[in-house]
Amino acid sequence: MKRLLLVFITFTFSLILTGCWSQKELTDLAIISVLGIDLAEDGRLIGTLQIINPGNVAGGMQGGGGTEGPPVTIYTSTGDSVTELSRSASRKISRSLYYAHTNLLVISEDLAKNQDISTILDAIERDAEFRITADVVIARGVKASELVKVLTPIDKIPANKVIKTLKFSEQQWGEFMSTSVQDTIKDLASPGKEPVITGFNLYGDAEEGKKLEGTQATEPVTSLGATGLATIKNGKLLGWLEGEKARGTVWVLDKIKQTAIGIDYKGQKESIIYQVIRQKTKVSGTVQKGKPKITINVAAEGDIGETKVPIDLTDPNVLLSLEKKLDKEIKKEITMAINEAQKNKADIFGFGQSIHRSYPKEWKKLQKEWDSVHFADLEVEVNVEAYIRRTGLRNNPHFK
Repeated sequence: MKRLLLVFITFTFSLILTGCWSQKELTDLAIISVLGIDLAEDGRLIGTLQIINPGNVAGGMQGGGGTEGPPVTIYTSTGDSVTELSRSASRKISRSLYYAHTNLLVISEDLAKNQDISTILDAIERDAEFRITADVVIARGVKASELVKVLTPIDKIPANKVIKTLKFSEQQWGEFMSTSVQDTIKDLASPGKEPVITGFNLYGDAEEGKKLEGTQATEPVTSLGATGLATIKNGKLLGWLEGEKARGTVWVLDKIKQTAIGIDYKGQKESIIYQVIRQKTKVSGTVQKGKPKITINVAAEGDIGETKVPIDLTDPNVLLSLEKKLDKEIKKEITMAINEAQKNKADIFGFGQSIHRSYPKEWKKLQKEWDSVHFADLEVEVNVEAYIRRTGLRNNPHFK
């Protein structure tokens, strides 16, 4: 009886275990690292595919094996939709397009201004292969194809250059933030929140940036860099936030990792540099007599990173006065960002979501005219508390 039961179990499992029915050979795949999308003059979409050359990435460019050559190959195709341009590309490529390793989507500024990017993201979200965790950037002032075609010297795969630059600038600078396909779709679909997307620009000669020789120079002739935050409203690019307005936006969204803030002291501008090491922003909403109000509480901690004037950092009163100046500076940046968003009537901060969570019944009445009426005239209270935890490896500056 036990033997019969064992045979039955073995037979059952043999039916369940399907083996490698869906296997794909590496030599049959065109691994796409970046998808760039532009808008043609006739309204059609132009797709630029950055396909990895595995043999060249494995060490050929450093003399460690493989054939010396570009780490990626670029193909372009056109179509009335993302699906069509992707299938159209198969006419030029001898391998099956593989999007499972695509970790970057580049949308041109021209496309984002003139067409609802929701239609593009819809196709990507429906694709079972495409990662919705892939980062999204806007090609600012240049075509998406120009960004995708640039070769980079340190990171062999250009997609990694853009993603790492985005991550590290988000961590260190505070004026940019990484946004995934999933985050963008969520913001586009959610009432009371509009997405913001970091822009990337090309510096130098675009044509020289396509050549492998350019990556072998000590000073690259072409480079890629983050520039500004794109404000999206109703699926289209509305405008750009830069400098203090961009950082103020990141403050409100609770995305500041680290940043440096300059404050005036003894009549000299930005003579004290404060390095933020951690922060927390809490946003809460209330509705009183049908009128919404938002309260923002920011707590920041950091160190003194640099002094340009004589100052006694051992004096608690001096530190307290610096903290008050920091409170005002951070509040100023946040207020500037909010004023700009209210002028554009685009709730990029998710204030509407805060009202919705706490007052769902009132939100139903406010939702219809939220951006145009309620958000534009919204009362926002900003409270900031900045703390100086350390003054570095020395207390007072060496100069008098």
